[in-house]
Amino acid sequence: MPVSNEAVNKKMRATQHEHPKTETPTGADAIIINEAQLILAEKRTSLAALRTGIAVFALPLSVLSLLIATSKYYDIAQVVQLFAALLALCAGLVVLGVYLITKSILQIRRYDRLLRRLKARHSRLAEFIA
Repeated sequence: MPVSNEAVNKKMRATQHEHPKTETPTGADAIIINEAQLILAEKRTSLAALRTGIAVFALPLSVLSLLIATSKYYDIAQVVQLFAALLALCAGLVVLGVYLITKSILQIRRYDRLLRRLKARHSRLAEFIA
């Protein structure tokens, strides 16, 4: 879930009231928060690509299920060219789906590592990102 600037500022103000000696957020804090927001936005984009990959992967399975369910209504010898083209298209969609899913998972893991490193370097950021 992205962290909005308003939520961050509200949390910092609340923290300042609890701990009066806490200094106000500096420009460096704002840059760190913006960096975290950028990483979270990129992670959200990877999650959307993952969702798309799952949908692309599921489409050929649905088409093949439909072909199997309706197989008693046609003879495979009469529609072999159409069937071969459809299977090639389904294979291409499966490959594309697997590619999108794999790439998205790898990117999500990378963004998680970046966020962990950022939280380890800047302890104040750990308050805002779980």
